[in-house]
Amino acid sequence: MTSETGQVSTPDAAAPRIVSSEYLWITIGACALVFLGAFESLAVTTVMPTVSADLGGDRLYALAFAGPLATGVIGMVIAGNWADRRGPVAPLYTAVAMFIVGLLIAGLAPNMEVLVAGRFAQGLGSGGLMVALYVVVARVYPQALHPAIFAGFAAAWVIPSLIGPTVAGLVTELWSWHWVFLGVVILVLVALLMVIPALRGLANEGDSATPWAFGRLGWSVLAAVAVLALNLVGDIPGVGPVLAIVAVVVALIAVRPLVPRGTLRARRGLPSVILVRGVAAAGFFGAQVYLPYLLTDRYELTPTLAGLALTGGALAWSAAATVQGRMGARLSSVAAVRLGTVLVLLGILLTLATAGFGWDALVVAVAWAISGMGMGLMSPRTSALTLAMSTPETQGFNSGAMTVADSFGSALALAVTGTLFTALAAADPFLGVFALAAVVAFAAAVLAPRIRVASDATDAAAEGH
Repeated sequence: MTSETGQVSTPDAAAPRIVSSEYLWITIGACALVFLGAFESLAVTTVMPTVSADLGGDRLYALAFAGPLATGVIGMVIAGNWADRRGPVAPLYTAVAMFIVGLLIAGLAPNMEVLVAGRFAQGLGSGGLMVALYVVVARVYPQALHPAIFAGFAAAWVIPSLIGPTVAGLVTELWSWHWVFLGVVILVLVALLMVIPALRGLANEGDSATPWAFGRLGWSVLAAVAVLALNLVGDIPGVGPVLAIVAVVVALIAVRPLVPRGTLRARRGLPSVILVRGVAAAGFFGAQVYLPYLLTDRYELTPTLAGLALTGGALAWSAAATVQGRMGARLSSVAAVRLGTVLVLLGILLTLATAGFGWDALVVAVAWAISGMGMGLMSPRTSALTLAMSTPETQGFNSGAMTVADSFGSALALAVTGTLFTALAAADPFLGVFALAAVVAFAAAVLAPRIRVASDATDAAAEGH
C-alpha cells in the first residue's frame, strides 16, 4: 500500500515474492520482454551513427529515434484501450508481432527512408508491448509486490547493458549493422516462447463494456504526426521556425486527452507523477542518443568503445533500481523521485561541460552513470505510484498515460534537438543538444516536489478520465 508520505510498503518475510512458484513464470516472461526491448534500444543507439554514415542519413538521424517514440504513442493508446476491454494478452501478442515486422524492415533497409519506416513499425510494437505489460503486472501481482517487479524490469537491463552496446559494436565492425536488427528478431522469438506459458489464464479478463476510445486514438495519431512533422519542417527556409512552433503547439494540444487531466499544468498527485516522468525521460533520452555520436565523431572512438558509455549508464540504472526496491518503505517514493531528477540533471550538465571544454571522454562515461542512477531511482517509483493511484477500470488508461509521457516527452525532445543539431551544424551542434537536454532535466527537478500521494487512490485514479 502507499502512505500519505509517499512510501510504498514491501511484503514481509512470509509473503510471496516475485520469484515464488505462483509468480515465477510470469516474472520470467515479463522480464524477458523487457530484456529484448533493452537490448534493441541500446544496440540501435550504439550503431546509429554508423548506419547514418552508411546510408547518408544525417538529416534523418533524429527522426530514426523520434519516429518510433512518436508512433509508440499510437501503440500505447490502442494497447491500453484494448487491455481495458479484453485483457492484456491479445494486445501483447499483436505488439510483439509488429515489433518483429519493424526489425525485419529496418534490418533489410537499402536506404535511410526505409530504415526509418521500419523504426516506425518498431515504435508501434514497443509502445503497445510496454502498456500491455504494465496491465499484466496490475492484474497478476498484488500491489505490495509492484516495486519489486518494477525493480526486476530495471534489473532486466543488466545483461543487455553488459553485452548490448559491445555486441552491437562488434557485429557492426565484423559483419554489418544490418544484423543488429535482424539478430534481435531471434531474441524476440525466444522471449515470446517464454511468455506464452506465463500468460495462461489472463485472456479476456478485461471489461468488455469498456468502449473503444476512438477519440483518444485520433488524438494520439495527431500527436505523432505533429512530432514527425517537427522533425521535417524545421529546416525549411523562411517558414521552418514558424512551422516548427506550430507543430509543437499541435503536439501539446493533442497529447492532453492521452494523459490525466491537469498533467500539463503539473497538478499535484497523479498528473505530476506522469509529467515529471515524461520530462525527465525527455532530458535523459534527448541527450543519450547523441552520446555515441559525440564519442565517435569528436573523440574518434569505435562503435564498441562508444557503446561502453551507454553500458555504464544502463548498469547504474539497474543498480539504483535494485537498491530502491530493496529499501522499500525506508525510501519514500517522493524522495526517490526528487533525488533521481537531480542526478539526471547532474549527469547531463557534466556531459555538456565535457563537450564544451573538451574534457576526457571518460568523463562522459561517469556522467552517464550518474544520470542512469537517477533514472533507476525515479522510474520504478513513478510506475508504482501510477498503479497505486489507479482503479482496475483505469489501469489501462493510466499505464498508457505513463508510457505516453515517456515516449512523447522523449520524441518531442528529440525532434527539437534534431532541428537544433542541423541548425548549429556550422558551429557546435553537440553543445546545443546537451544544453537543451539540461534545460529539460532542470524542469523535471523543479517539478518533482509537486509529487504527492493522494489519500484516496480511487479519487486520484478517477482524474485519468
